[in-house]
Amino acid sequence: AAGRRAGEPAVKAALVTGASRGIGRAIALGLAAKGFAVFLAADGTEAELQAAAEACRAAGAPDAAWGAFDLAQPGVPEAMVQAALARLGRIDVLVNNAGIRCRKPFGTFDRADYDALFSIDFAAAFFASQAVLPAMRAQGGGRIIHIASQMGRVAAEENALYGPAKAALIQLTKNMAFELAKDCIQVNSVSPGPIATQFNIESYGRIPGRTALMESRVPAGRFGREEEIAEVVAFLATTEGSYIQGHDLVVDGGY
Repeated sequence: AAGRRAGEPAVKAALVTGASRGIGRAIALGLAAKGFAVFLAADGTEAELQAAAEACRAAGAPDAAWGAFDLAQPGVPEAMVQAALARLGRIDVLVNNAGIRCRKPFGTFDRADYDALFSIDFAAAFFASQAVLPAMRAQGGGRIIHIASQMGRVAAEENALYGPAKAALIQLTKNMAFELAKDCIQVNSVSPGPIATQFNIESYGRIPGRTALMESRVPAGRFGREEEIAEVVAFLATTEGSYIQGHDLVVDGGY
């Protein structure tokens, strides 16, 4: 392709987790529009994943595949990476977006809550990142982007599990970046603030006045759009700024 640097593949490939809906789907679509081949992974319905893959092809992806994976289970993040490599041949960008929430007052969580949340929000990203290393090293580098949260930086009610898990993901970003820069692997994270996902709209809508309260806390005066997170991820995935390393980019409307 015209303008391509020496050694760059004609088509780059991205693996996006939690890609069947919400922010993950928007990220996959954003990368597809940039010409990436994409592999969409989620513990969602096959219909959702297939529809998302079709949307990615329509957006410009030269290839769009999908797979259903329960990333909470040991060995599954590694199997997901191998499936993506088998289909796409390489992984230039890994976006660890899959996550769940568990909102309860501190003192009411049980071990099952802890294990379920940390296995998805932290362990899945940890082990998927380890699994992709051999391929990225062999191809001369890559990008790993974790989707963390503003809740990894601030305190909030009923976030005593979710917040620490996202804080751990931000710290993992720094440690991975420190170790992997020598391999030309850039590791960064994105921390969204309140985003108008279907989950958030429905969750806040159950409590009268909750949506207005949340919006009032954001200096920008509104929830962010899923596409605004996707734009930031696309920047980190494509920028020639190879000195951006170990950074957590907060996208929260000034929260």
